[in-house]
Amino acid sequence: MIVRLPSDAMVVLIGPSGSGKSTFAARHFLPTQALSSDALRALVADDANDQTATNAAFELLHTALAMRLARRRLTVVDATSVEGWARQQLLAVARRLGRPAAAIVLNLPLATCLERNGARTDRRLPPAAIRRQHARMSASLGGLAAEGFNPLVVLSTADEIEAAVVEQVPA
Repeated sequence: MIVRLPSDAMVVLIGPSGSGKSTFAARHFLPTQALSSDALRALVADDANDQTATNAAFELLHTALAMRLARRRLTVVDATSVEGWARQQLLAVARRLGRPAAAIVLNLPLATCLERNGARTDRRLPPAAIRRQHARMSASLGGLAAEGFNPLVVLSTADEIEAAVVEQVPA
């Protein structure tokens, strides 16, 4: 599948922990284009797992997102973004700056996300947290297009994710 993204867009990666968002971002985007909530938590607190740093990390993420979009730079949000209120905050930034908003959903089976989480050595989350994230993502799939994401791409298997090709097209 070819995913065409405007070169000035906000791209929101949506999926539970263990779905491969950071791997997808690293494969398809420049390091400077991706804003990772885990990396920003580490920047703020020296620990990507420190949940007490989440508010500060997202304040930094929203600020950097606005700065990049104001400069018409493609910007990828690498966070779970499985909750509607979180996506609405991101969409508000893009709308305020008149930039397109795209979403790529990594809709892998729950079992795959749990298995990948269990194999992690750096950021293992409680399985219950991943179950909640997966349920929230699944519940929101039907309404994502109405939220304002265009394009909206849903990749539902590891093969689809592996085969995806991302192209940035001039704005």
